[in-house]
Amino acid sequence: MTYESPLVGYENAELLPSTINPDGISLFNPPGPKSASYDEFPKPIDPSNGFDFHIYYTQGVPSETKYARELHERVRREFPELRIHELLDWPVPPHLTTTFEVNTSNPHQTGALFCWFVVHRGPCSVLIHPHTGNPLRDHTELATWIGKPWPVDVDIIKKHSPSD
Repeated sequence: MTYESPLVGYENAELLPSTINPDGISLFNPPGPKSASYDEFPKPIDPSNGFDFHIYYTQGVPSETKYARELHERVRREFPELRIHELLDWPVPPHLTTTFEVNTSNPHQTGALFCWFVVHRGPCSVLIHPHTGNPLRDHTELATWIGKPWPVDVDIIKKHSPSD
């Protein structure tokens, strides 16, 4: 796979200074416009569908199940504006263990929930992926994890995905 340069659009930009800030370690960046990514998802992320957060816990481990149930309730109480799915006691493909899902629809929600799960996920792991129209890529190359990564059944994603 080839990747487009992340500097597309900046080809003729002025060179950045190599000046070190007073903290002695960070670089001075000249003031500039705020990134549009603060307010809207970058392409190709679907602006109407954003990100899924899949919270994984080990099926059959009572302490993890208890924590996941409590975490699910806390998310519902703290983030009532988000779409929060039921906590199920069985795996739903392509996930190979029990999960519950939370969806975000803008960059602010996504960033806030990401930071919140970093602190509050406990023994659970969290798979975070965008919706770009390519489910296989979304669940693999574009996915990120908080905690221990779990395997995902990519064969079932391939089977149910439109051909490119």
